Amino acid sequence: MKAVRIIEPFKVECIDVPKPEPKEGQALLKIMAAGICGSDIGAFRGTNNLVSYPRIIGHELSAVIESIPADNPKGLKPGDKVVAEPYMFCGDCYPCRIGRTNCCTHMQTLGVHRDGGMCEYFCHPANMLVKIPDGMTWEQAAMAEPLTISLHGIHRGGLKEGEFCAVIGAGPIGLAAAMAAQAYKAHAILIDIVQERLDYAKKVGIEYTINSAKENPTERIAEITGGDMAQLVVECSGANAQIRAALDYASHAGRITLTGWPKKETSLPTDLITKKELDIRGGRNSAHEFEEALELIHSKRVDMEKLLTKVVTVEEAPAAIIDIEKNPGNYMKVIVKF
Repeated sequence: MKAVRIIEPFKVECIDVPKPEPKEGQALLKIMAAGICGSDIGAFRGTNNLVSYPRIIGHELSAVIESIPADNPKGLKPGDKVVAEPYMFCGDCYPCRIGRTNCCTHMQTLGVHRDGGMCEYFCHPANMLVKIPDGMTWEQAAMAEPLTISLHGIHRGGLKEGEFCAVIGAGPIGLAAAMAAQAYKAHAILIDIVQERLDYAKKVGIEYTINSAKENPTERIAEITGGDMAQLVVECSGANAQIRAALDYASHAGRITLTGWPKKETSLPTDLITKKELDIRGGRNSAHEFEEALELIHSKRVDMEKLLTKVVTVEEAPAAIIDIEKNPGNYMKVIVKF
C-alpha cells in the first residue's frame, strides 16, 4: 500500500509498505482522507523534538471500516464511515483515571510518537473511532481533528455566550477557534501579524481582526470591548511575545488558555496575574470533542471547508509538504485524498 513517510528532516516520500493486519481490539480502516497538519510540517523541518525517524505521518483521518471486532463498544460495523481519535493513552495514569486522556503522562500521538495514518490502510483501536454523520464528505470529516483542538481551547477557558474572545494566531487552529467562538454566540477578536490571513478571516465572517504589527492590540481590544478587555484569550500562536501579551489582552477576572506550543520558556509578570486574578490553563490536544466537532461541521455552524486550500493525491503529498514548508503563507489546510 502507499504511505507518506518522512525519512529524516527535509526528506519525505511516498513509499510502498505492507498492508497491516489488525491485532486484537483493532479495526482495519481504509483511509479516505488525511489532513496535513502544522505538526507534520514541524516533523518535516526537524523542529518537533517528539518525532523519531523514519515516521509515517498523519493524524487527521477519515476512513471506512474494513473490519472491526463485533463486540466493539460503539456497535460499529464494516462499511461505517468514521474518524479516528489519534491520541493514544495508557488508561492507567492519573489524567486517564479522571477522564482527561488528552494529557496522559504516556501520551503517544499518531504521526509523532508512532506511525500515523497517511496511508491506504491503517489499524486503530476499535474504541477510538467516531462515526461520521450521513452526508458528510471525507474532506469535511478529516478536518474534525483540528477543530477539536480549537474547541478544547475555548472549553478549557469556559467561554460563555456574549463574551469577547481574543484569539492569538490566525492559522488553522486559531481561525477555527474564532469561528467556533462565534458559533457559540461570543464575539471573536482574531490577532495576527500577517494581513493576508486576517483578510481571509474577515472573508469567512470573523467579527474583529487586529494586525498586531500595525496597531496596538491592547488599545484596540479596549476600544472593541468598551474598556473591559477580553473575558477569554485563546493563545494559538506559541510565540513567546504573544503569550506574554495575552495577560494584557485579558480582562480583570478573565481567563487565558495556552493552546500554542512555544519553543522556549516564557517569562510572565505574576504581579499582573494576581492583580487581574487571571485563570491560566493549558490546552493540549482534545478530549471528548470529536462528536461535537463533527456536528458543528455537518451543520455548517463552523464551516471548516472555508479553510480548505487544496486537495492532493497521496502521490502528490510529498511535493505538497515541501511547498507548504517553503511557502506557509500560501496555505491554510491541505487534504490528502486516497
